[in-house]
Amino acid sequence: MDRNSIEIAGRKIGVEHPPYIVAELSANHNGDLGNALQLIELAKQAGADAVKIQTYRPDTITIDSKNPEFQIRGGLWDGHSLFELYQKAHTPWDWHADLFTRASDVGITLFSSPFDDTAVELLEELQAPAYKIASFEAIDLPLIARVAETGKPLIISTGMSSRQEIAEAIECARDHGADEIAILHCVSSYPAPAEDYNLKTIPDMIEEFAVPVGLSDHTLGNVTAIGAIALGACIVEKHLTLDRTRGGADDSFSIEPDEMRQLCQDVQIAAAAMGKVHYGPVESDSGNIQFRRSLFVVSDVRPGEIFSADNVRSIRPGNGLAPKNLPDVLGKRAACALPHGTALKWEFIKD
Repeated sequence: MDRNSIEIAGRKIGVEHPPYIVAELSANHNGDLGNALQLIELAKQAGADAVKIQTYRPDTITIDSKNPEFQIRGGLWDGHSLFELYQKAHTPWDWHADLFTRASDVGITLFSSPFDDTAVELLEELQAPAYKIASFEAIDLPLIARVAETGKPLIISTGMSSRQEIAEAIECARDHGADEIAILHCVSSYPAPAEDYNLKTIPDMIEEFAVPVGLSDHTLGNVTAIGAIALGACIVEKHLTLDRTRGGADDSFSIEPDEMRQLCQDVQIAAAAMGKVHYGPVESDSGNIQFRRSLFVVSDVRPGEIFSADNVRSIRPGNGLAPKNLPDVLGKRAACALPHGTALKWEFIKD
C-alpha cells in the first residue's frame, strides 16, 4: 500500500501530484443557503479541487450552559457562549443534500468535517467521498475511530497537537480501517500570525509520519501557503468567503473569490517550480549556453608568439576553451597566426 498518496473522488493527492486546494466554507454562509451554494460555484470557478463544510449541531458539539468555562473571552468571538457561536455558525443538516447536489452539478468535490457519530451517519447517507477531522477533534480518538470505519480517505488537522497526539490519531485511524490518511499542519488561531506557523515542521512531519502532509492556513494572505508548498505540502486548505467585511463568524480571516483564484494559480506555480533535483542547463536556458564566457584571442597573434594577458582573455561568447584553462594557456606559444576575435582551441596552441 502506498502511504505517500491518497485519492479523493479519483484525484490523486501527494508530493508527486499537483497541490490539492480545499476551499473551507465553515460559517461563511452566514446562515443563508444561497450564500453556501454560491460559494461552491465560486470555489470551482477559482480552481479549487474541493469544498469542505462542517457537519454538527450546536448540541452535538457543546451544551447550552452559562458556566464560565463555556463563555468565550477575547478574540473574534468575545462575549459569546460556545453554544451561541455554534448555533450561529453551523451548517443546517437539511442543507446538506442541496450542497452535495450543487457540488456535483458544478463538478467539484465536497466533503465535510463530522463532529459526532450522527454527523458521520448523515454524511454516509450522502456518500461523502472523504472526511476531515478538525484540529480541536484530533484528540477525540473515538470520533476518529468512527470515521475511519467508513474506509474513506481521512485528513486530520493537527493544530495544537503534540507529536505524540498526532501519532496516536494516525494509529487509531489505521487500527479502525483507514488506509488513506493525510495530515495538515495548522495553527488554531483565527487569524493566525504567519510567524507562528513554523513551516519547517512540514518536512519533519513528512519524515516522521510517512503520510501526505498539507497546510490548513489561517493566515491573512497567501504567502504562507506558497511557502508550505515549497517545503513539501501537497494540500492547502483555506477559508473562502463572499466578502471579508460582512462580519460573519469566520469572514474576517477568510479570503475572497479573487484571492482564492490567485491562491490556486500561485501554489500550482510554486509546485511546478519545485521540480526535481537537477544540475546543468534546462530546456529554457539551453539556447544561452553559447553566451557563457570562454577564451578568445583579443589582439592579433603571430605564429610562435607567446600567449599573455594582453592577447588572450575570458570574454563572452562561449565558443572557445573554458575560462578555467587560462592558466594552462598563458606562456604557451601560438601554433599559427590567430587574428583578433578568434575563439581559442587546443589545436592553436603548441604543446
